[in-house]
Amino acid sequence: MSARFSQSFKQQAVKKAIMRSEEISVKDIASELSIGYSTLQKWIVQTKNHELESGNDLSTNEYSMKHEKRPEDWSSQEKLAIIIKCGALDDNGENQLCREQGIYPHHIKQWTKDMIKSDASKAKTSPATSQMKRKIKALQKELNRKEKALAETAALLVLQKKVNHLWNQDGED
Repeated sequence: MSARFSQSFKQQAVKKAIMRSEEISVKDIASELSIGYSTLQKWIVQTKNHELESGNDLSTNEYSMKHEKRPEDWSSQEKLAIIIKCGALDDNGENQLCREQGIYPHHIKQWTKDMIKSDASKAKTSPATSQMKRKIKALQKELNRKEKALAETAALLVLQKKVNHLWNQDGED
């Protein structure tokens, strides 16, 4: 026999699951409410995806699911802000902040590495660097042109000497 739950009950169950303390698991809440764990999980996912109709009590800032955001959904500004916050904390403080934000400390470390790498790559391609590259390319092109002209001039001089030498020999005979 399948129980049919009201929308209000679903919303209250999700709210209770989201607002629970760290000592209580979602499974415990599901047991307490006499619903299946997977059912409660499904309702939580539906709420996150805004598929579960929300009442007035669920739209409060207190119920906001921003702490459930995936690490890949964070903007660069948000990542930088959390990196700065964690920089001033010890390991326990960092772990606590990460729990509150729904991320792990390894995400902070990876974001820091990514930002450093991004900054280093920007420094390599600064406007001054690209300007110098263009100047070097132009100078190299000019040098190649002058080398070709010099080689052509040298070849003409050699031919000129040969012609003069042949004409002088022909004139002596």
